[in-house]
Amino acid sequence: MATNAVAGRREALQAGAALAVGAALGPWLEARPLAADEPQGGPPAPASLAQIALNRLAFGPRPGSFDFDTFAARPGATDADKLYNFIDWQLNPNFGDDAEYLSRRSAAGFATLDKSLAQLWTDHVIGATGANSSNIRNQPAREVRADTLLRAVYSQWQLYEVLVWFWHNHFSVYAWDSSIAPVWVHYNRDVIRANALGNFRVFLEAVAKSAAMLYYLDNATSQGAQFNENFARELCELHTLGAENYLGVVEDPQSIPRQPFSLPATPGYWTTGTTPPVELAVGYCDNDVYEVARCLTGWRVNDGTAGAPGNTGTFLYWSAWHDRANKLVLGKFFQADAGEQEDGWKALDLLAYHPGTARFICRKLCRRLIGDNPPGTLVDAAAQVFMDQRLAPDQIRQVVRFILQSPEFQTTWGEKIKTPAEAAIGLLRATRADYQPNASLEFATTNPIWSRYDAMGQPMFGRRSPDGYPDVKEAWSGTTSMLYRWRFCNDLVEDRIRTTINGSPALITSANLAAQTPAGLTTPSAIVDFWTARVFGPGYTLPAPVRTELLKMMSGSYPNDPNDNALTTQQINDRLKRMVALLLMGPDFQWR
Repeated sequence: MATNAVAGRREALQAGAALAVGAALGPWLEARPLAADEPQGGPPAPASLAQIALNRLAFGPRPGSFDFDTFAARPGATDADKLYNFIDWQLNPNFGDDAEYLSRRSAAGFATLDKSLAQLWTDHVIGATGANSSNIRNQPAREVRADTLLRAVYSQWQLYEVLVWFWHNHFSVYAWDSSIAPVWVHYNRDVIRANALGNFRVFLEAVAKSAAMLYYLDNATSQGAQFNENFARELCELHTLGAENYLGVVEDPQSIPRQPFSLPATPGYWTTGTTPPVELAVGYCDNDVYEVARCLTGWRVNDGTAGAPGNTGTFLYWSAWHDRANKLVLGKFFQADAGEQEDGWKALDLLAYHPGTARFICRKLCRRLIGDNPPGTLVDAAAQVFMDQRLAPDQIRQVVRFILQSPEFQTTWGEKIKTPAEAAIGLLRATRADYQPNASLEFATTNPIWSRYDAMGQPMFGRRSPDGYPDVKEAWSGTTSMLYRWRFCNDLVEDRIRTTINGSPALITSANLAAQTPAGLTTPSAIVDFWTARVFGPGYTLPAPVRTELLKMMSGSYPNDPNDNALTTQQINDRLKRMVALLLMGPDFQWR
């Protein structure tokens, strides 16, 4: 079967129709030619600025709470004015003003989210003993996972949540390792969330010193001549310069061409022994990876092992493990016997302030917020902002604002499709399904939310490799990915995710779609058009073949031509869920 985007769109409708009428999936997923009257797919319908904002700067509209009326209420004479106001509003979140999320978080009964790193270590590492030790260790990661979904569904600070997901994927760590899960609250709250709109250099050091990253990429045991290169390699390739600036194995690293370079400031450690650089290599080679790894030897966790003076989970610089010899990083010599942490600080400076890093980070931000292949001119312009603001405490906020205020943001609808996570969250929001975490149920292995969520192929915090989940449509437009998001949709609308675990109530309850539909709407066309506007915005026009399929479903005349006779209450109740499911499984809902 073809797995390109057009084929995926066709089969979304085919499989959606089959699901909606309760037919078996098999015949719909076999390769076969389309009948003359079946939807053929095609480019997405034009999108309003409100639709673009709600699907790129948020996880989709949530009718009645954060929707097209929310966008329309922003000050401004034109939609462009409203968009700029919307962007500034979202880039300056007031976390105390988030009533629905905060209420649900309180009701969830989370026990770990407010614990300090020291408390997490005491309770979930040192205290993880006995038959229940695995649950004790995993509790912080499980609660962060539940809270992250809760925020994505209910928080009004949607752009912040989108960026938190971006940075978690950029500085990707597999959360479910027994040494990482206990400190996951710290990594999520004090590293990722604390820096998501902040300064990249500060962010980078927070990541490098976090217990989660130190354990994940093995720097916690890196010492002297037996240094471990894992973190240093990913620091260069994934976190800063990117593979686009990798020059491979270079016999003489000093032969690499140089470019002018200046530090935005000169910390004291650059004036003691090693002079500030005035030029740097244009890219990095394997030798730079090894040298950065040597710079970071002795950066470990104070975990009570191998002579550590304490057992607290905090960062520890262990001088006995540090390689004190001179080093060469990106063409810059570091003299031997530097002060504590100075080699590491200098290496982070060179990586964070390198122009190649600015381009790499901005390319990824543009890919996330605009399209899979953002224009090079926009990437370069954003990178210049990144460089100009590299000392600003809100450097990332300023870069994101620049990208979102670009003309390209407004004119590139349909160049991306939703990832499985975005689709699942968008479904919860679009249907106003009720998601109320219950901390006591996060230990349940039969938790119906996460089994269905994970089956879509993007388990939260579950990427085992450090490269993060792919952020291009080809990765998510194949048949298997689409099939599982359709199943999630159908299960949600039909209320099959609801269950009782250990006698406790459901975690997700499907919304009453009939109650959301005005009582005066009784014809198939009126009901289809109402839900189209509710999900996609006022004035949105579905492709004619798609709308016809929805009308057939609502009128009960499938597969014949639809009629538009008034429906009884019973007919509406019988058909509405299936029609809405088909709408949400269709191609228009997948674009962003």
